[in-house]
Amino acid sequence: MAKFKAYDYRQRVLLPVSLEDQLLPGTLEFAIHTLVETRLETSGFEQKYRNDETGRSAYDPKILLKIVLLGYARGLISSRKIEQACRENVVFIALACGQQPDHSTIATFVSSMKDEILPLFRDVLMVCQEMDLLGGTFFALDGLKLPSNASKEWSGTRSELQRKKERLETKVKELLKEHVQEDNRDDLPSGPGGGGDREQQVQRLQKQVERLEKWLKENKSRHGTTGKEISSNVTDNDSAKMKTSHGVIQGYNSQALIDAKHQVIMHGEAFGNGQDYAHGPPMLEGARDNLQSLGHGAEYFAEKIFTADTNYHSDTNLRKCQEMGLDAYIPDRHFRRRDPRYAAQQRYWPRRQRFVLEDFHYEEATDHYLCPQGKRLKRKAKKAYRGGLVHRIYVAEEQDCQYCPLQLRCLTARGGKQRYLRVPIGVELTNFSKRMAGKVDSELGRQIYPQRFAVAEPVFANIRTHKRLDRFTLRGKVKVNIQWLLYCMVHNIEKITNYGFT
Repeated sequence: MAKFKAYDYRQRVLLPVSLEDQLLPGTLEFAIHTLVETRLETSGFEQKYRNDETGRSAYDPKILLKIVLLGYARGLISSRKIEQACRENVVFIALACGQQPDHSTIATFVSSMKDEILPLFRDVLMVCQEMDLLGGTFFALDGLKLPSNASKEWSGTRSELQRKKERLETKVKELLKEHVQEDNRDDLPSGPGGGGDREQQVQRLQKQVERLEKWLKENKSRHGTTGKEISSNVTDNDSAKMKTSHGVIQGYNSQALIDAKHQVIMHGEAFGNGQDYAHGPPMLEGARDNLQSLGHGAEYFAEKIFTADTNYHSDTNLRKCQEMGLDAYIPDRHFRRRDPRYAAQQRYWPRRQRFVLEDFHYEEATDHYLCPQGKRLKRKAKKAYRGGLVHRIYVAEEQDCQYCPLQLRCLTARGGKQRYLRVPIGVELTNFSKRMAGKVDSELGRQIYPQRFAVAEPVFANIRTHKRLDRFTLRGKVKVNIQWLLYCMVHNIEKITNYGFT
């Protein structure tokens, strides 16, 4: 008969564990522990506590900050997962010094760091500067769009949300009417699908109606830069619908300004706007403020190289770069078409020969244009500005364009019902776009701009893939911004660890 080692689950075992010995020098947990204990200023948290004479002792903010940073570094974005790790993972147990804060304590701590998060981020940045991890000559700006703790189903303009409320109210009335009819029947079914389920459904819909009614009373409609109303969201009105490679999400656009030397994040901020045309000024000003807190002057960015992708090519961003004296390289969306290196690139679909301005006949007496089909385009009162040029706009009648046989060859309208003809009549005095296009198209520009990919892309790959940040768990711009800056801190602390922090 085979012989096996005996075992007994009732036996008791004494395991001598030194918590300090679990935090080995050279590891990320050691760097987090040492930085929080010796370099990060956490006294600001103490003002929130009023238990010096009465009340229960609170968890030390240093302990909570350590386990949150390590949790985010290990891909544990949920406070419940961090709570579980503090009970089961020996490294988390050592970092928490045997304490086991629950998930509500951890979540409340993260949500309440509005005033403390930026000073903590700057303290980590100071350590990066002391370790000579900042090059200070080449910077890249990029963003990462992530869903937040909000539902797309509760998005819409004010009128759309009002109609949604009315539809829910109609549905409630129908269910109540069916409920009354079934009450008058003798053969009422029991179990699932009976009157009890319908009553629960009515209660759920009534709560949704009340929620919408309350939101409509307390909130005003949101408007974009053009003055047109944009979608609001009942669960998180600071978030926005954004198009991404993963589909349309309801979330935030997380921005990071990165130093090229060792890919250290200089500043981070989350915006509830999927378009990057206006993110340059707040990001550059935020990075400048961070550097001033480290002892640098206001002219730190003067003559430094700054790169960003085509989404940032806007008059707002270009003006800010000029104001700060940056040597910026931000291409427009057509820059590859002008690049001779792509001239021989084959296209899968041949370009359709479209009409150009010369194909339209101008009638000077009436200041109208006639299209190749003989239809009239009338002049709009407002002028338009695009690509540094001043345009006069002429618009066709909707019914003329709807069934036109030359529609496929006409001006690009992107699904619009009317076609607009742009006639250039002048050049803006400050033609930033044209100047930037010439700069990026130069031989030096074609050498500098591609370096952006090696600076920015690995940072977001580290945060999204290695740290597994695929969504924000909080609501509201303030709280989401706290979570994003914590991840930026983790990224920078990892750089500190990799370059020999002791």
